[in-house]
Amino acid sequence: MYYTIGKFSIRLRNLILLVASLLFYAWGEPRNVVLLVFSCMFNWLMAWLISRWDRKRTLLVVTCIVDLGILFVFKYWNFTMSNVNYVVGKEIMPILDLALPIGISFFTFQALSYVIDVYRGDVPAQQNPLNVALYVSLFPQLVAGPIVRYHTVELQILHREHSWTLFSEGVARFVQGFAKKLILANSFAIIADNIFDMTRAGHQLMVIPVTLAWLGSFAYTLQIFLDFSAYSDMAIGLGKMFGFTFEENFRYPYISRSIGEFWRRWHISLGTWFREYVYFPLGGSRVESADKLIRNLLIVWLLTGLWHGAAWNFLFWGLLNFLFLVLERLFQLEKRSGGKVWRHIYAMFVVNLGWVLFRCESFYQLGEYMGNMFGLNGNPLFSPYVWMFLREYAVIWVVGILVCMPVAPALRAKLSGRYPKLFEIVYPAGLTVIFLISVIYVSKSGYNPFIYFNF
Repeated sequence: MYYTIGKFSIRLRNLILLVASLLFYAWGEPRNVVLLVFSCMFNWLMAWLISRWDRKRTLLVVTCIVDLGILFVFKYWNFTMSNVNYVVGKEIMPILDLALPIGISFFTFQALSYVIDVYRGDVPAQQNPLNVALYVSLFPQLVAGPIVRYHTVELQILHREHSWTLFSEGVARFVQGFAKKLILANSFAIIADNIFDMTRAGHQLMVIPVTLAWLGSFAYTLQIFLDFSAYSDMAIGLGKMFGFTFEENFRYPYISRSIGEFWRRWHISLGTWFREYVYFPLGGSRVESADKLIRNLLIVWLLTGLWHGAAWNFLFWGLLNFLFLVLERLFQLEKRSGGKVWRHIYAMFVVNLGWVLFRCESFYQLGEYMGNMFGLNGNPLFSPYVWMFLREYAVIWVVGILVCMPVAPALRAKLSGRYPKLFEIVYPAGLTVIFLISVIYVSKSGYNPFIYFNF
């Protein structure tokens, strides 16, 4: 329909995409589609009023209160009130029976960034509310990002190009993400879930050897990257099919040599959002004292942790990243030229420990898992399960690790440059085979975890 009926008018194409996006969201969240529509219309109205009224700051404050207030009620109310009740010793605030709307953190941040940009004068207020609704609810990136800033797609909404070249590039990128998710991420999820679940029984009932605990942490480290970056690949690919160009969200973060570099490569759109709308307004790094710089970093990383979930482990995960970022600034790690291998090992060690903190569902499980990793629970070093997981998933381990490095694009560039005609045949044929294998994976297994689905 988009390429047949919609070819007569870009506005008609936009309408088709908007309806499809709302239907897509309603398929998974039929009740909360009203919340999505409200977010679109409310933020369009506030931006429109800001562009016309003198009391711009008041309108912006109202927008922030409403947007963040809705996010707080759905995502953080129960966490906050349960802790308040615990401290007080009795239930003074009710715990609400509210399901977390899919992707609420993503579309709330996206809508709010549009209003802030209009307030700053970075972009003009959109006159047509349907265009803002399309920007906020566009289904390729609606439920798991990347978080698209309005100025990057403003012109594309009404003046984008469509071509077979873009469409084929989009299909190729989508297939890559599709396979990355179904073949690789889901396979590592099986390993990680089995090993992490063992720790719930406690070391008194189940002994987890050191090497097995580390293997589980490595599996989850690979799973979370492959899972989340796969969705970004699919979103970028689908966007190209409809003429949109979204910015990259991952740039091989696991080749980083510092935590600072890691966060310039991981979930780039979220990092950009916090930098533009929190860190810089606080003064960024251009402040007169180190205390204020540390304060700014602390606020950003507390919010980054809480953005990922309403639980103490996410909060402490944010604090862990904050701590090492401060230490790296203090010792000027990124300005040092030597020790590249050791710096990479250090960065991945910290990142891996951070993902263990991210993954554990309780402090008890965290204590058990960390104890198992460092042999603090009287646990042995080796386990036959390690060899089983390595042997049974040998190809998955090798391919998964290679995908985390820029091997494929380098190989693709080399082959396309040296054997262009052969590449034109082999590349699409290879993608077709990968797609069919992915379909077999999804049809054979009902196990399909998605880490960032409810963020």
